[in-house]
Amino acid sequence: MTERPAEQPTGPVAEEVVVCLPVAPGRRLGPAWGRAHTVALATVRNGEVTGWTEDEVRWDLAHDEGGSGAHHARVVRYLRTHGVRAVAAGHMGAGMEHTLGKLGVAVLLGAPDDAEAAAVAAASRAS
Repeated sequence: MTERPAEQPTGPVAEEVVVCLPVAPGRRLGPAWGRAHTVALATVRNGEVTGWTEDEVRWDLAHDEGGSGAHHARVVRYLRTHGVRAVAAGHMGAGMEHTLGKLGVAVLLGAPDDAEAAAVAAASRAS
């Protein structure tokens, strides 16, 4: 008996994008990126949020510990660990925006208050 090769999918394969954003209760966008207390990691596929987890990162408390270089390194480490390709926020400092740009992370500022909508909008920039 001869095995047939598995069928290959036809058409474009949808890509998942992991988006990170500061959040407030009720899946609302948090006030600022670098001083976020809690962030969400949203997995977006085909314009829909397919996964959502929240982490208490406490960047609001750690922001001024060790200077901006240490803080940026902490944020970068978090993003790399979680495979983040896009960030959505209402506000972000110019230094942090520059750092994320160097990493190749898409940034959406002035994002909608609805955190899920912000995640979808940011994911479209990472494609």
